[in-house]
Amino acid sequence: MKPQCFYDVVIEVAIIRPGPIQGDMVHPYLARRAGREPLTYFDPRLEPVLERTLGVPLFQEQMLKIAMIMADFSGNEAEELRRALSFHRSEERMQKVSVKLRMAMERKGVAPDKIDKIIHSITSFALYGFPESHAISFAILAYGSAYLKVHRAPEFYASLLNNQPMGFYTPATIVKDAQRHRLKIKPVCVLQSNWRCAVVDDNTVRLGFCVVNGLRQEHAEELARQREDRQFESLDDFKRRVSLSKDELRTLAELGALNCFAEHRRAAMWEVQEETHDDLLGSAGCQPAVSGSLPQTSTKPWRENVRSVRQDAGCNRLAACAPQKLDSPLAPMTLPERVRADYETMNLTTGPHPMKLLRGSLPNIWRASDLPQARHGTTVRIAGNVICRQRPGTAKGFVFISLEDETGVSNAIVDLDLFERFRLAITEEAFLLIEGEVQNSDSVVLIKAREIRALAHEQLIGSESHDFH
Repeated sequence: MKPQCFYDVVIEVAIIRPGPIQGDMVHPYLARRAGREPLTYFDPRLEPVLERTLGVPLFQEQMLKIAMIMADFSGNEAEELRRALSFHRSEERMQKVSVKLRMAMERKGVAPDKIDKIIHSITSFALYGFPESHAISFAILAYGSAYLKVHRAPEFYASLLNNQPMGFYTPATIVKDAQRHRLKIKPVCVLQSNWRCAVVDDNTVRLGFCVVNGLRQEHAEELARQREDRQFESLDDFKRRVSLSKDELRTLAELGALNCFAEHRRAAMWEVQEETHDDLLGSAGCQPAVSGSLPQTSTKPWRENVRSVRQDAGCNRLAACAPQKLDSPLAPMTLPERVRADYETMNLTTGPHPMKLLRGSLPNIWRASDLPQARHGTTVRIAGNVICRQRPGTAKGFVFISLEDETGVSNAIVDLDLFERFRLAITEEAFLLIEGEVQNSDSVVLIKAREIRALAHEQLIGSESHDFH
């Protein structure tokens, strides 16, 4: 809609709902607002009621006034209609009110075609509509959120990430949207992160431990307390002072949160598997031996003997039973492996979107950001990580699929027959390639799908999908 004023936001909130869609209100309103269709009313007497919504009834208050003007409903009868339109909706009650409304309009001599349009609008609205006051309240939230996203982006995105699960989009999509808006998202780090994601500066957010799968909040908070008392000097120091399970340590190493202590993720993963010892020889209880055993008859204290042996033999020739740090034999993760590890441990990545890694093998596939330039009616192919599958009850069996790539989100519409034909791929595959016809209206683009198939993604994984809600 491209709102020009606050009331446009109110309309935008109200209109994309099942009630207005079922009542054939959406397209007339948009066409009238764009100047493609003349402004008309069911009846001239309704102009004061419907003028602000361009002749299209969108709110509960308008429905009541229509009934009072066109059917001479009394205050009590209007209240009965309000209850039928209220939260505790009853189709049976709505049907009784509709019969009464029709009879009253017939008695007043309202034309049958006008009666049918009014009844259709009100009954379609009944199960899903809400009052104008609710739309205004929602619009205030929408406007406030948009303002924060533009003017206080770090706080906006950090707040979304700190309050998961919520809303429509997953943390992975939120992070990628932030990066596309030139916000820096720093990864989880045991020397920097707290439980919650935090604003670093006017252009940066640091991910918190709350995004890490399987890490208990009390453990993360203890980690932060220990770090506040005294900074960690090494991975051994970290392991001694913070009581984490083996699984939690492995997860932190795998996602790169321990890279501050190691050359790379796999080196950290190797090191977290080693036992931590509090002294030179650990708790093995064996005597040191370098080039033979220490003399059992020695009268020197044990630790003095050890020092003597180290001086004589060199630090690299300590007893075999003494704990020693071994360099990791593991190669660093490749970039695709790091991205996969991110999704496995956090369900998101601060690295490249998986589609960016696949882009070189996808010739002639349109990116989401390029679709507004696609000509209406042309055939294109799109591909991406499936982040949403919707099948609204009011959509006559149509399924809407949202695909995310490295540039944004593209949307495809699938009719009932095509859905049944490609049901397995649509419902099970994490990445899809869709070919279809461009539906481009005022740079709002949908792809009307014709062919759908799984996209080979080289063992990469992506965001979870929000499905059929």
